[in-house]
Amino acid sequence: MNYPGKSSALQQYGQVSAQSGVAYATPHRLIHMLFDGVLDKLALARGHMQRGEVALKGSHIGWAISIIDGLRMSLDKEAGGEIAQNLDALYDYMQRRLLQANLKNDAEILGEVSSLLRTLKDAWGQIPEELHNTPQAAAAEAVAVIADAGR
Repeated sequence: MNYPGKSSALQQYGQVSAQSGVAYATPHRLIHMLFDGVLDKLALARGHMQRGEVALKGSHIGWAISIIDGLRMSLDKEAGGEIAQNLDALYDYMQRRLLQANLKNDAEILGEVSSLLRTLKDAWGQIPEELHNTPQAAAAEAVAVIADAGR
């Protein structure tokens, strides 16, 4: 049985749940949520691409690009030094590749960017729990973890 407004109620619940998660998240968890969000958007874009739903594909790719921009803006290039500069360049590369994926309707590019993001997300997840509440300590540890992951 399908009740009127059921979809709308579920969407509102999801929005409230996400807003609550953001309101109480540590800086570390917020970055983790951004990684999850961009990976979700890329998966949705891939599905829309496969079904030939051009507008929805473009919308989700655009949203993914915006989330990656948020990750770029969160970088502290002074404290992060060379690693932060490299991450900035990597995020820029991902954004340009996503534009190409959208224009060329290329699911392989979506897969490439998703793979890069999963690698970063996995490295971010290795930061010790005790550093999650301290943005500066978490950023310093993230730089070390991501540098090790890149070797």
